[in-house]
Amino acid sequence: MEPGGIHLTAAFGYRVAMKISLDGGTATYRILAYSSGQIVVNDQTLTRSVVVMPEQVILDWPPQSFEELAAAHFAQLVNLCPEIILIGTGSKIRFPTPALLAPLYAAGIGAEVMDTGAACRTYNILMAEGRAVAVALLMI
Repeated sequence: MEPGGIHLTAAFGYRVAMKISLDGGTATYRILAYSSGQIVVNDQTLTRSVVVMPEQVILDWPPQSFEELAAAHFAQLVNLCPEIILIGTGSKIRFPTPALLAPLYAAGIGAEVMDTGAACRTYNILMAEGRAVAVALLMI
């Protein structure tokens, strides 16, 4: 464990796949931890797909699995006006078809696809830099 980190196994009794460390970001919503079937945003444990932005959280984002993803789900995210959307596809990286991501590309919004753990970590970095980032997460 790095200096300044918290060992969550001891603190909460479950294994977490992400180390927590202090940062200087000013965002309201930070991803503090993730593990199989849950993501912790601030002090709230979420167990369903979610979209997180520095100043907004959309609970229960409709697709609950990769197979359920549809272009309409990404079209909903266009109105959030991020410069980039990170897409966490669960425990492994799976690429949506270009047709699914077309609403984002048509609006000039960048999209990066990665597994959910990597998306959580990347969101925290971009959020701390003050970027207009959104992360759409399917559970691990």
